[in-house]
Amino acid sequence: MNNHIIFVRIATLNDIRYTLEIIRETEASAIARGTGIAKRSAQTVSQKMREGKAVIAVTSSGEWVGFAYLETWEQERFISNSGLIVSPDFRNTGVARAIKNRIFQLSRRLYPTAKIFSITTGTAVMKMNSRLGFQPVAFSGITQDSTFWEGCKGCINFHILESKKRANCLCTAMLFIPASDNAALDFSGHDMLQHYNPGLTQSTHHEYGN
Repeated sequence: MNNHIIFVRIATLNDIRYTLEIIRETEASAIARGTGIAKRSAQTVSQKMREGKAVIAVTSSGEWVGFAYLETWEQERFISNSGLIVSPDFRNTGVARAIKNRIFQLSRRLYPTAKIFSITTGTAVMKMNSRLGFQPVAFSGITQDSTFWEGCKGCINFHILESKKRANCLCTAMLFIPASDNAALDFSGHDMLQHYNPGLTQSTHHEYGN
């Protein structure tokens, strides 16, 4: 039995070396699940790390575990929490929830008045979103920025989105609206998780949002 200390933290320039692994696992997981996912380029993933707008999970020995990032839309009125992916060996360990919480906290700290959204087909992500205060909404309730929707072209279900005139698709849109009287929150530090018995589960977590 191998024990791993897992660090969940804001990604840095030093984490760009994990970019291709993140992209490969994202695409492989989508194929395995038979569902669509907006494709990410190496440039997009690495740029988010450079900007401090991504969260990464790695073991104490430097093994990549998971990833997510945020994006701004409509002059920072909306923030998408996107690209949540966990390495197969570390699924069902609490890592996905820790990453999700961390990217949400980062979004709130950087953009405290912005509405935060995600679109997903995964029930696990929907449950995590609900615990954070997200509510299901119509697609009209999230950003209408054309660049966001262009990002969906890499999804195999894009034709459904087009046929519905962007009114709905297989994904569920979920939205967090900050209260106007939010108190200042401390989002410093990083989460540490203890992981046992890697590779015991096949479940995946996907959050889209381009």
